[in-house]
Amino acid sequence: MGRTRKPKLAVWKFASCDGCQLSLLDCEDELLDVVGAVEIAYFPEATRVSSRGPYDLSLVEGSITTLDDIRRIATIRKASKRLVTIGACATAGGIQALRNFKDVHEFVAAVYARPDYIDTLDRSLPIAHYVPVDFELRGCPINKYQLLELLSALLAGRRPSFPEHSVCIECKRRGAVCVMVAQGTPCLGPITHAGCGAICPAFARGCYGCYGPMETPNTASLGERWTALGVPPAAQARALRTFNAWAEPFRAAADAAAAAGKDRQP
Repeated sequence: MGRTRKPKLAVWKFASCDGCQLSLLDCEDELLDVVGAVEIAYFPEATRVSSRGPYDLSLVEGSITTLDDIRRIATIRKASKRLVTIGACATAGGIQALRNFKDVHEFVAAVYARPDYIDTLDRSLPIAHYVPVDFELRGCPINKYQLLELLSALLAGRRPSFPEHSVCIECKRRGAVCVMVAQGTPCLGPITHAGCGAICPAFARGCYGCYGPMETPNTASLGERWTALGVPPAAQARALRTFNAWAEPFRAAADAAAAAGKDRQP
């Protein structure tokens, strides 16, 4: 009998820090099971060996920031049976999406001695803006156990099982005291998707929103609470414009806070 062909896995990088790819490599012992179950056809971060598509699964890290990125992601989509975006950059534009709220040419002129050498788009956008995406795995970086669950589910032909609640539930499960109630510390936990294990609140810091918006986040209510804590609208907008700045619920809430801040200016 002939050998059963292993599914081909490809891992691609666009504008990002590589942290989400490293999450896969950090699986250590579990990675051996992954290697045994799939053929790693393309993964420059881990191996020099590469083979042509089509690919059964492509994991894509990073946001689209250049014209070449647009062409490349279209080629990857055509060569991939399933395409999954991993991390805040790929799912929400990443920290580089801050350019979307300013003039990118001002940034380029401030950073580079020869701005004329730089060819970049005015905006940093998630992969789903350009091509159909089969699944989005959030986080900055992603949770390696969620990544393993995703791979296992796709290999088994089932739907991945991920939490839909906020970081607040993780705080309760961990026994962490609510920093917003007990200390008056601004925290994005009530509107942020679970997945980090409530790391920041467990160390008496407010959540920074690394995993993006939870299902149906009540951003307006949280904004009112932050206002009661003395956080000005401009600071609220800045807090929402970080790792997941272009995620729609965060973007809309940040825009509203920024507009409110302008209205209050003399």
